[in-house]
Amino acid sequence: MTEHDEIPEVKTESLMDKISEKLHGDGGSSPSHADFENKSPVKPSSPPPQSSMKSRIYRLFGREKPVHKVLGGGKPADVFLWRNKKISASVLGGATAVYAFFELLEYHLITLVCHISILALAIMFLWSNVSAFINKSPPRIPEVQLPEDLFLQIAAEVRIEINRALAMLRNVASGREIKSFLAIIAGLWVLSIVGSWCNFLTLFYMTFVLLHTVPVLYEKYEDKIDPFAEKAMNEIKKQYAVFDAKVLSKIPRGTMKDKKKA
Repeated sequence: MTEHDEIPEVKTESLMDKISEKLHGDGGSSPSHADFENKSPVKPSSPPPQSSMKSRIYRLFGREKPVHKVLGGGKPADVFLWRNKKISASVLGGATAVYAFFELLEYHLITLVCHISILALAIMFLWSNVSAFINKSPPRIPEVQLPEDLFLQIAAEVRIEINRALAMLRNVASGREIKSFLAIIAGLWVLSIVGSWCNFLTLFYMTFVLLHTVPVLYEKYEDKIDPFAEKAMNEIKKQYAVFDAKVLSKIPRGTMKDKKKA
């Protein structure tokens, strides 16, 4: 065999060796430090932002703020949510004492105010006259004046709320909002039943106690209450849709307007 016949055989052998080395190097050899530096690290998939997760969670009455902000975010909200247990307990205990004083002892508010005023005026009058005989300074009675701006601001806020309520009642009375009409009728009916059970003072005290118990319990267990509230709202919507399809949709509308145009 000549030298020219041996050359292609050597080339084929060297080519096969290179291919086998590459295959063994990719499969069995461990990557070098330079390979780790060249390769970009794989970033783990970032979890969705908390804002999007919170937006998916159902909240009672469609609220988007915390319970503390819904209640105003000030000192009254701190009292209702028991941020300071001593102050909240003292306020609730004082309201309970006042309720027991008026309800159990059958004392009336106007009578109490008059008796306290009589006692205070008698003490101040006697002190002012006796101080000249016993060589003591008379009592300093501060001059109290109610600020005009505060009353104007309160009156403006009350006026806005009254106008808003009147506008809503006008829309309901004109037959435009059936859902609001049913809600107002149901609310007034429930209020009339509660009013027949108790007087105004008892109703006010019950509302005060509920404000001191329901918000703090809801804030503590809102993650458990909201899913049940969501199921209840969905069921109410289903029942309302059935009631709308069977009853409300069959009520004739716009007959008075058509007669006026004719």
